[in-house]
Amino acid sequence: MTYSTAVPEPGPHGAKTTHMAAGPDTDVVGIAPDPAAAEGILADNPPVDPFEEDTHTRAKEIIARYPVARSALLPMLHLVQSVQGYVSQEGISFCARHLDLSDAEVSAVATFYTMYKRRPCGEHLVSVCTNTLCAAMGGEAIYKKLQTHLGSEDAPLGQEETAGTPNEPGSITLEHAECLAACDLAPVIQVNYEYFDNQTPEKAVALVDALQAGKKPAPTRGAPLTNFKGAELQLAGFFPEDELTYRGDVDGPSQAVETLRGAQIAADRGWTAPATQDVPLPELEKK
Repeated sequence: MTYSTAVPEPGPHGAKTTHMAAGPDTDVVGIAPDPAAAEGILADNPPVDPFEEDTHTRAKEIIARYPVARSALLPMLHLVQSVQGYVSQEGISFCARHLDLSDAEVSAVATFYTMYKRRPCGEHLVSVCTNTLCAAMGGEAIYKKLQTHLGSEDAPLGQEETAGTPNEPGSITLEHAECLAACDLAPVIQVNYEYFDNQTPEKAVALVDALQAGKKPAPTRGAPLTNFKGAELQLAGFFPEDELTYRGDVDGPSQAVETLRGAQIAADRGWTAPATQDVPLPELEKK
């Protein structure tokens, strides 16, 4: 036979309520299992904003680019990563406040795109393409080699794990990427989204060794190498004010001989695409 009690008790006894109401004179700290935690709950301590005034100013500049504020979310998340090296919960709330969104709405976007990291990244993000063609050309071997080189044979570095202390000089976060859109130059690696083409396990090891030593090897093509936070600031839409540096960052050559080979062969042989004809669009039924 069971019976109900005023408050929960051990054993097969139900309870009329699942909690005991606290009176105005209840010593919440005194009855708490961890008084220190209870004191923290009772204290009115607003969360510390980790973003300085210039970050708030940049956020407003980003929002001003768009007719609807919420459209600025993607570059805002890159701005957050340029400061913290990842998208923290504080970063989620920062974006939500500026864009008049809920934390859940921002989190839904931040967890959908792999470019937004939920754990602190190293000074450099090394992305190894392991999609079909790169894998066939040796991408998988490169990734496994870097796993053991940056970790060890017994404890290889895992996906989006960091060798060294995140955000510290020489630290490297390793990830495998599904496709880096450079099949003609496979296998490829990106460092902070800049290309290093035609890689081998030996070249990849030399590359990460240089990064750990504080060097910045020149990418195969594209802009000069920066660190992960610097790349994120550019993805947020902020570039150096110096014109020469700016042009060097945005005008770095992106094409390669392999990329243009098909177009060159067509030009040499006089091949052209069939002429297109303007075809009227069919009329749609009016609603």
